[in-house]
Amino acid sequence: MNLGGGRVVKQDLPRIDEAIQTGSFEQNAELKRFIAALDDSGGTCHLMGLLSPGGVHSHQNHMAALAREISKKGVEVQIHAFLDGRDTPPRSAGGYLDDFCREVSGLNTVSIATLCGRYFAMDRDQRWERVAKAYDAIALGRGLHADDPRAAVDASYRSDITDEFVEPTVLSGYDGIMDGDGLLMANFRADRAREILTALLDPDFDGFERARVVAMAAACGMVEYSTALNPYIAALFPPETVDRSLGEVVATAGLKQLRIAETEKYAHVTFFFNGGSEAVFPGEDRILVPSPKVATYDLQPEMSAGELTDSLVEAIAAAKYDFIVVNYANPDMVGHTGIFPAALKAVETVDICLGRLLDAVERAGGVLLITADHGNIEHMKDQSSGQPHTAHTTNGVPAILATEPGLSSAGDSVISLSNGRLSDVAPTLLYFLGLDQPREMTGQNLAVGATRGPRAQVATPEPAQEGN
Repeated sequence: MNLGGGRVVKQDLPRIDEAIQTGSFEQNAELKRFIAALDDSGGTCHLMGLLSPGGVHSHQNHMAALAREISKKGVEVQIHAFLDGRDTPPRSAGGYLDDFCREVSGLNTVSIATLCGRYFAMDRDQRWERVAKAYDAIALGRGLHADDPRAAVDASYRSDITDEFVEPTVLSGYDGIMDGDGLLMANFRADRAREILTALLDPDFDGFERARVVAMAAACGMVEYSTALNPYIAALFPPETVDRSLGEVVATAGLKQLRIAETEKYAHVTFFFNGGSEAVFPGEDRILVPSPKVATYDLQPEMSAGELTDSLVEAIAAAKYDFIVVNYANPDMVGHTGIFPAALKAVETVDICLGRLLDAVERAGGVLLITADHGNIEHMKDQSSGQPHTAHTTNGVPAILATEPGLSSAGDSVISLSNGRLSDVAPTLLYFLGLDQPREMTGQNLAVGATRGPRAQVATPEPAQEGN
């Protein structure tokens, strides 16, 4: 969001943390309406989300706060815990499940009903066979069975199944969501919450056959998940609009722009560069390249980078677009697997693709700026635990200005970039597009006042906690 916003955008994690700390969380109007609806129906609250201290898609402290607030109003709370293993070490669920259970131990109306790895409940690539397993456990009480959460995790570890891949498991006594119950989603990041919410709430959903559609008394989530879901689920924390985003400024200037990515990273070149809006601006085209249908991306670390680059090079050669945003998914998605040989192949693949991209941009006389919003694949082993490192890092990320108009590939200098922050990227891009920076963008142009130096100078903007 900071890349596309050209300013420091307050993230949902600190927004929610602040509301809990100040007590305003308890006075949230949508939360009060949700509780009142269940009080009227006599139904149970089904609280689901990524039960994790990772802080990327959710935080287990938020789930505990929701459970406390709803429980003290006399409403039963059944928790559907999605296990992490990507933004946390692969075998850490037992510890943070124990922490969470201690946190809610005094709440007699709160219990964990199901658990499953995020691989099933948080898909974002329309792998409906995965989502169906999570749905069956949550909605119908069908799946593997265990006496308690820790027993389910320990059984998975004995089978060498890590947190992310724990099969949907139903805990003793749970038999599904009933008419008149309510659904509460604790995830504050939208992209990996949409599919399971759509399966549970949308009466017209057709991704897989559902045994029955539950008539919910109410549904609520931490944030707004999509315009398609808005009729079915309210938001505790509505989006804060980012006016005059990079996409909007380019469109207002009458320029043509292209957003291109694999399905795994589609939102990262659209939603986040358009100020958190799903709307398509005038003059904006989108190309969606299907990610490979493999169980995990270490099995095909090349992903669809080659096909993506084919389409990208063709679009550049057509000379139709003034501005193109592309995302290469490999370093993040393969980095999350923790498999080092696959990570090497992923980096090699992207390196080859960037070479093709650089040649195409130079032939077109354009500018190529390469950056990221967080690290991952550069750190593949957790030195303290010895486990594979599968999470994002907060290491500095590069900002590489690889070309400059008027310089051939034999040119020996380019404009170098100053060090900065992610919010400085959009103003810098506007500079190269010849567009004025709007006052809403408070970031700095990294090229202003820069000196000439060796080709492809590297700067290190501060990373943000965004990304996969």
